Amino acid sequence: MKKWIVLLAALPFACSKMANDPGIVPAPQTTTASSFDLLQDKLLTPSCASSGCHLSNKDAGFAQHRLVLAKGSSYANLVGVPSVNSVALKNSVLRVRKFASGESLFFHKLNWDLTHHGLTNYGAPMPLGGKPISKGALTFVQKWIDAGAPSVGVVADARLLDDTTPSYVPDANFTPLATPSAEGKAGVQLKVDRFLVPPNFERELFVRRSLNNAEPIYISRIKLKSRVNSHHMVLYDFRSKTSLPAIDEIRDLRNLDNSLNFLTFLQMSNHIFLGGGTDPNSDYTFPAGMAIQLPANASIDLNPHYFNKTTESLYGENYVNLYTVPADQVKKVVQMIDFSVNSFTLPANQKTTITRDFKFDKPVAIVSLTSHFHARGKLFQIKIKGGARDGELVYENTDWEHPKVINYDTPILLQAGEGLTSVVTYLNDTSKPIGFGLTSEDEMNIIFGYYYGR
Repeated sequence: MKKWIVLLAALPFACSKMANDPGIVPAPQTTTASSFDLLQDKLLTPSCASSGCHLSNKDAGFAQHRLVLAKGSSYANLVGVPSVNSVALKNSVLRVRKFASGESLFFHKLNWDLTHHGLTNYGAPMPLGGKPISKGALTFVQKWIDAGAPSVGVVADARLLDDTTPSYVPDANFTPLATPSAEGKAGVQLKVDRFLVPPNFERELFVRRSLNNAEPIYISRIKLKSRVNSHHMVLYDFRSKTSLPAIDEIRDLRNLDNSLNFLTFLQMSNHIFLGGGTDPNSDYTFPAGMAIQLPANASIDLNPHYFNKTTESLYGENYVNLYTVPADQVKKVVQMIDFSVNSFTLPANQKTTITRDFKFDKPVAIVSLTSHFHARGKLFQIKIKGGARDGELVYENTDWEHPKVINYDTPILLQAGEGLTSVVTYLNDTSKPIGFGLTSEDEMNIIFGYYYGR
């Protein structure tokens, strides 16, 4: 079973041509500053260790990446340390592996050209919301790692860090996703057309697209492609089909003053997770003979999210391929998990954990799980309920804005009467009780995912 992230292992650690371009390597230079100190002062501190990113464990994104790159902490957090990135873990890629830039996530994340690492997708390139580093800086990083990533000593020419030649040009390098028909396959392509992401702004929007299907369709594979600086691309179905947003209308989650667009937020309460996640280019195929069924005249809410931390305008653009199969090839229809706790109270000025059990009335195989709560949610855990694996933790998320999506290579097999338990911890730091609700001042508690009956 394929994962959301394309794992093409044929060239996993191929070197980037741009990172070895002899045209940008200057003559040797003597310097008193160590290579790592230069790397810290000229790259990590100005581009990475900024508030909200990798400055401290108080940053909003820390729950997702768990990496601090501030001066005095960065070396110990980088060199020889495993990453929390699921693909890096699968490929035994450390944050920085001494003498091996090709096995160092730090190097891969700074190289925005996917062909550099054999198309293996390690998630959003860095710096997120910024510009790609220069060819010279990329070469400096590579040389430092391949020389053993020392904390002291000079192993790369300092002038490489002064190079201004772009290592990647987003507009020139981005190519649209080929349609299913162009690949000789059945399916439909949906698109979020190129849109502006203003300077120093985080733009997240929704647009409902029609599939224009006169008959029910069966989706066996979902493939996504986004521009760089994409934080996530998520697809949603709707619980209620009676109150839907207008087709093709762009609905921003935030206004230009960063205030919340209340109507858009309310519409999110009608969502059921259908696919996608935080990986900008992903490809997921259900097990053979399995597919999601969507009814005739179906529509999907597309939800791209981009960061722009520069002083110039950037652009977003997203493609979605839904590959379909004939009904007679579908042995099992994949169902969506939608387990919601709709009644609870969080006392004022207090940490509270809500635990709820959900059971299946038939044997099932769970192939994917994700979660949903709001800003006061601190930890979302999912455990198996009943059977030989009772109490086993199978999902954990600490980032309410960007929930983790786990696709299981080996499905979680449950018998009738067994199920899942949500264990969700909240911190209500206000002076009034908070309960279930649809606004940003309320809270939610939902398990989403995929399963099929056995």
